[in-house]
Amino acid sequence: MLRVDHPSFQRALQEIEDSIDNAWHTLCDESGVTPGTPEARELAEVVLQDTSEFDWRVVDGALKQLTCTECGSGLGAGPLGCTACDLANGFRFAAQETDRPGVQSRNEHALRVSSAVARTRHRYTPRARAGYEIALPDLLAGKIPTTPQAQRAKDRINQLTDHELEQLIDPRPLYGDL
Repeated sequence: MLRVDHPSFQRALQEIEDSIDNAWHTLCDESGVTPGTPEARELAEVVLQDTSEFDWRVVDGALKQLTCTECGSGLGAGPLGCTACDLANGFRFAAQETDRPGVQSRNEHALRVSSAVARTRHRYTPRARAGYEIALPDLLAGKIPTTPQAQRAKDRINQLTDHELEQLIDPRPLYGDL
């Protein structure tokens, strides 16, 4: 079984998508805008003018509202080399990271990066995908690898073939217990 087909990964990815959709709908409600309307697309364009003013989930929600004029994909989710998507994908990393209650600092950053990789996996190498995707369920649960655990995982990931990387499901052989 491939990691992307595993139920724990699918649940984690759905939880991320739901949190992004909820954040977007909250902003729309607060702005008096109905999601899915031309006004909501205009709001998304406003958000992308200065992503540092918004939480990363709102920015990712805004990106989901817009279509790239160059490649036709969701803005920021197109193929590598699409100038508009490359630029928009970078915008998401300027957004704010608000720590969730009861979760270690840095977890939200790790969660944001892992979710960006998992949601636009075609934009990243198999090694990057393996490292970030395999940690996603644990990150959602509030866990985060220590620096030595992350270094050990990277070393182990670098020893595997692309095919072996896609089959990694259990993070324990890489990180140990988080």
